[in-house]
Amino acid sequence: MTHPMIRGGLALAAGAVLGIAACSSQSAAPPAAEPEPVRVLDIAEGQQSEPFEVNVDGGTDGVQVVHRKVTVAPGAGTGRHCHHGQLFVVVEKGELTHYSATYLGGVHVYRAGDSVVEAARYVHEGVNEGSEDLVLTVTYITPEGKPLQERDLTKCER
Repeated sequence: MTHPMIRGGLALAAGAVLGIAACSSQSAAPPAAEPEPVRVLDIAEGQQSEPFEVNVDGGTDGVQVVHRKVTVAPGAGTGRHCHHGQLFVVVEKGELTHYSATYLGGVHVYRAGDSVVEAARYVHEGVNEGSEDLVLTVTYITPEGKPLQERDLTKCER
């Protein structure tokens, strides 16, 4: 019976011989490129013409941050709702018709490349009134444990 250390030593020696043979071979493949230490992928970019503040009070429970890609089919909408925290939205594709009393006339249309900053607790609704999918990238910053979208409008009052 061979001692475990000897078996390990033989395997190591055999591996070294194979490694040396591979290095001296004329048809050896070039070494693989080193992976980049940091890679970045921009998901979406939108323009915001007004300054804004981020202020979400999660109390002792803290806040949650959720990133979502939301696709809304033509003719569909979010229904009336509010949020307990703040949202940052980039319209990637299509048009978002945003209904809220905060706009002059109660409605504003956001197009691809626009961004939307939604404050907490105001009632609004997003609708895709176009003929193609509406694609949004949304970042929610909300108090931990609260729903991302509040449909009980009595909880939307300040």
